[in-house]
Amino acid sequence: MAEFDLNDLEKISRSEEIIDLLVSKGIIKEKKFLKQLDYEKELNQLQYEMLRLQEFLITNKKKLLIIYEGRDAAGKGGTISRTIAKLNPKHFRVTALPKPTEIETQQWYFQRYIQQLPKQEEIVFFDRSWYNRAVVEPVFGFCTPEQHESFMSQVNLLEHLLIDDGVILIKFFLNISKEEQASRLADRQEDEMKQYKIGGLDKLAQEKWDDYTKYIDKMLKETSTEKSPWIEIKTDDKKEARLETMKYILNHVSGFKKSK
Repeated sequence: MAEFDLNDLEKISRSEEIIDLLVSKGIIKEKKFLKQLDYEKELNQLQYEMLRLQEFLITNKKKLLIIYEGRDAAGKGGTISRTIAKLNPKHFRVTALPKPTEIETQQWYFQRYIQQLPKQEEIVFFDRSWYNRAVVEPVFGFCTPEQHESFMSQVNLLEHLLIDDGVILIKFFLNISKEEQASRLADRQEDEMKQYKIGGLDKLAQEKWDDYTKYIDKMLKETSTEKSPWIEIKTDDKKEARLETMKYILNHVSGFKKSK
């Protein structure tokens, strides 16, 4: 085994280098740690490329909107947090709108979301979006059938107008198996550090699984267009899902070229 001292620690500038060092010194050899090392290295490279993409958008005065939808506990927040980790905070926003106010319920449904759209040189990440009305609201009776159908008839046109006006739009649907969702929801209940993630509707996610499935299938079928497709990502493996979403973003912004 190679010698290990404090001078080695002083050379570490990134988290993934810790595992790299321990492997090189022969301190850890287990496959799970080597797999973690591979993940950390790929994640770091993709985060670097995301920073380059942000610089490309700024230089070319472009606007990028990324929508993250998915079942409860599918990993939307964790995926977004890894994606933005190394971005310049002056040129991106994460938007997770709360329950609409009484005034907002009297406005055109899309109005409060339109106010959150990206400006030139900006990336906006929607942690849930106007698609609440496609799935969550009809599942729990928060909208009428007429309001749901009105949304479904308008959303494709709205997105096409945004794209025609120069907004780069990417839509992810993060999917998860029923068994994995049950496991993650139980973990949230037991882990004090994850208590903040528990919402009132999360407790009914399993009970309403079939109702969710009905509206999710309808949404994916009717609102995935050639101009504005849904990109479905399986998230039972959270780490792989995070990498896949970043790879898709980097490969689908016209004119941007990765360094590798």
